[in-house]
Amino acid sequence: MSLHPRAGTRARFDDLVDIPHLISCYYTQAPRVERAAERVSFGTSGHRGTALSRSFNEQHILAITQAVVDHRQAAGIHGPMLLGFDTHALSQPAFYSAIEVLVANGVRVLIQQDHGFLPTPVLSNGVIQYNRHHAELADGLILTPSHNPPQDGGIKYNPPHGGPADTDVTDFVAERANAYLAAGLEGVRRVNRDVAEATGLIESVDLIGQYIEGLGKVVDMDAIAKSGLRLGVDPMGGAAVSVWSRIGQRYGLDLTVTNQAVDAAFGFMALDKDGKIRMDCSSSAAMSPLLALKDQYDLALANDPDADRHGIVCRDGGLMNPNHYLAVAIDYLMGHRLGWGTDLAVGKTLVSSAMIDKVVDMHQRTLMEVPVGFKWFVDGMASGELVFGGEESAGASFLDFEGEAFSTDKDGFILCLLAAEIQAVTGRSPAASYQVLEQQFGQHHYRRIDAPANDKVKAALKALTPEAMTSDELAGDPIKAVLTCAPGNGAKIGGLKVVTDAGWFAARPSGTEAIYKIYAESSRSEAHLQQLLDDAQLLVNAITQ
Repeated sequence: MSLHPRAGTRARFDDLVDIPHLISCYYTQAPRVERAAERVSFGTSGHRGTALSRSFNEQHILAITQAVVDHRQAAGIHGPMLLGFDTHALSQPAFYSAIEVLVANGVRVLIQQDHGFLPTPVLSNGVIQYNRHHAELADGLILTPSHNPPQDGGIKYNPPHGGPADTDVTDFVAERANAYLAAGLEGVRRVNRDVAEATGLIESVDLIGQYIEGLGKVVDMDAIAKSGLRLGVDPMGGAAVSVWSRIGQRYGLDLTVTNQAVDAAFGFMALDKDGKIRMDCSSSAAMSPLLALKDQYDLALANDPDADRHGIVCRDGGLMNPNHYLAVAIDYLMGHRLGWGTDLAVGKTLVSSAMIDKVVDMHQRTLMEVPVGFKWFVDGMASGELVFGGEESAGASFLDFEGEAFSTDKDGFILCLLAAEIQAVTGRSPAASYQVLEQQFGQHHYRRIDAPANDKVKAALKALTPEAMTSDELAGDPIKAVLTCAPGNGAKIGGLKVVTDAGWFAARPSGTEAIYKIYAESSRSEAHLQQLLDDAQLLVNAITQ
């Protein structure tokens, strides 16, 4: 995809969504359940959509919340529901819609004090901490579309393990929610907000404070403080905006929040590479305001609106490629977390860099390679059998010093703070640390592109088996593996991955757009990477037509 001519420049008035109209649509528009695009559908990160196209409206949230209540009753979950929301315009209305259903069903609800914003990793940590100290299990709902554009809304359910729900749960919730929508919400219990507030079932708790107090158990905060590193942090207008200042104060860090704006239209943002407003902390275009400040700080850090992603900007290297930082983080942690057993595994998604494989092998650890989606790491992290789980899209989490789960969802805070720990302890920036890895293992050239695909092609790609691959060569090299299931857990990829000694590609259909995504990596050159991408499209086209 070519770069938009205004990518990286400040949003203009005509780029902004009409927030009053958006909120009005949330309440006044209803989904037409005969249309697939307007029904409830859980992807890798919950149900997402926009009120402008009837894909995220009040009826969706009422139905989904009732379906979650049905699930938790069937699963024997009788403790409180932790409920949070980020700074997207649709998140707060959906938050209150969810409260009305939860309370009507007699569910106790824990929210951040003063009805404040709540980042995803804080909710995850809150669920984990509650369940360590109480017999009745708690779970969580978070209203966020993550880094998606301002007009989008999202809702995600986290069961008692604290991380994203698996497909068996989300399939149940989606099916039940769509049944409620088809029945005109018959069976959905609801009370108005005034009644809900009067029941005493809503409890305000400083979940953020609890999370901050625990950070010293997962990151060496003393080392960061003693180093005197000057840190700049951009919350990108998200739920982390008040959290970072509290972290700095609590641990005595030289930390400046570079942008304290909260604006539902995100009018302060720089446009992403496609010219849209998108709060993606792994995009150099969206991150251009922080990149312009990088020389003022030893390390500049960023999160997306729900703080489940991390952006790492080094003075000596600019914005780090997420794959590069994951490799550096794993390399460092393997040598500096002595409480972790050597027999425990490291997790990565199968579209992440092969540099990670080499780092894990160097440390004589087991690699667990799973399909796209953080949910595949959750059980292993909750049990302590997986010390680290990371995605190429700048989302990761890891265990505390004692080998216990801290957050089992993506955690942008601890990954940002780990970057500061790495620089404080080693004296090298994460970017310089990656250069050391390249000296050991060579350069890795990585890219993701999108290719057009209709429903027929997407369905064929999802249904592929290894036997469908008729070619025995990719980009001039013999194919040594064709995967339609992930080697780490045997789960279906929903596409395929083809591997040679010098590179690989993976192809998987988009759940929301008429495209399929191609990821590829070469350990040779950019020219070889382009050949991999070209051959990948030819191969996919040949076997899905």
